[in-house]
Amino acid sequence: MYNSSMEMVSILMPAFNASNSISGSIKSVIAQSYSNWELLIVDDGSTDGTCRIATGMAEFDSRIHVFKLWENQGASYARNFGLNHAKGRYIAFLDADDFWHPNKLSQQINYMKEKDAALCFSAYTRIDDQDRRLENVRVPSRISYHDLLKRNVIGCLTVVYDTTTIGKVPMPPFKRQQDYALWLSIIRRAGSAFGLDEDLAIYRVGKKTLSTNKVLAAQDIWRIFRQQERLNLLHAIYYFLHYSYFGLRYRLLQRATDDAPKLDTSFGVDLRSLLRK
Repeated sequence: MYNSSMEMVSILMPAFNASNSISGSIKSVIAQSYSNWELLIVDDGSTDGTCRIATGMAEFDSRIHVFKLWENQGASYARNFGLNHAKGRYIAFLDADDFWHPNKLSQQINYMKEKDAALCFSAYTRIDDQDRRLENVRVPSRISYHDLLKRNVIGCLTVVYDTTTIGKVPMPPFKRQQDYALWLSIIRRAGSAFGLDEDLAIYRVGKKTLSTNKVLAAQDIWRIFRQQERLNLLHAIYYFLHYSYFGLRYRLLQRATDDAPKLDTSFGVDLRSLLRK
């Protein structure tokens, strides 16, 4: 239910050929108990029915806005395009194949106000493309800039940041790891970020994600350390070794067994009943 004391959250959703999943992601936003939000969907040159589905759902909820890019520009560009149109005090992120639990925004906004936090992130669950549970990702209560250089414990789909504290901060133009580069940029200025160790979101590890070239990803981490963060060579090597160790350990956990339980990602939201309202 809407409360006039709620300050708006702008949710950035890049979407590329996500026709099989985007309606579920949108429904998880509609189901939020925190109702003062706007969902900015940026179709990044999709060639399937992604834009049609998003536009159809936007017709029944004025809080949903759809933008169409005619050529694929990448997630960083699409998110920044949405950011340029954002009107909310808070900025949040959700990809078109991930989901939020219904109390995600309300719990995080309350926590941010309690801690006077510029950036907040939460625990979440990782699932495979068959909706089988892979891992519950726990998070620390607070993380410093130097901690984050060693290991990225922040899931993009869980982040909310406050523009009144740090302004609108665009994602750096890296092809991979652009979210990590953004967190480093924000926390370097804010001093730290606060983690809420409550499972508030579901991240789908699709086949494309699992097959991503790890060498290219590692190269982008190195560029972030040297070009964006301007670490000297010895510091860059030190943090890169830490990051690589934790990254390898993390990947070994991304395996689901055939009997792993499937998660319900509907959150009790019936789209047909919503569209009749």
